[in-house]
Amino acid sequence: MSPAVTVRVAEDPADREACFAVRKEVFVAEQGVPPEIEYDAYDEGAVHVLAVREDGLPLGTGRLLHGEAAAAKTGADPAVGSLGRLAVTKEARGLGVGAALVRAVEDAARVRGLTAVDLHAQTHALGFYERLGYQAYGPEFPDAGIPHRAMRRDLTQ
Repeated sequence: MSPAVTVRVAEDPADREACFAVRKEVFVAEQGVPPEIEYDAYDEGAVHVLAVREDGLPLGTGRLLHGEAAAAKTGADPAVGSLGRLAVTKEARGLGVGAALVRAVEDAARVRGLTAVDLHAQTHALGFYERLGYQAYGPEFPDAGIPHRAMRRDLTQ
């Protein structure tokens, strides 16, 4: 990843708006996900991470659900967080931004005492997550009309 890119937890309203803008660009505009299902009640309590270029341009985002918010996605295991809404803008793909965002979500999970992270990967991205140590489990399923698989990474190893 370029040294001119910074990944951080989105702490203030401007950072969160930047996260939502990236999600709108990638999921809503590019992939056709309806906005009413892209943004949900989980956004309020989630940990959002943001990748920005040196000049402040948002390049990517992801979020971590934990506790009760993650229960439906993780088999109700309180020690497992849920990584989701990982999005990288077209111009930043292939630069390591996505991997840096995943690692930032994992770091946020460790800070909260979580021992694993689950995610629902679009099937075209399985290889990306496998390279980062995630293992697929369960059958393929549709989410927003896009094929997905569940994946998990143990953070204790």
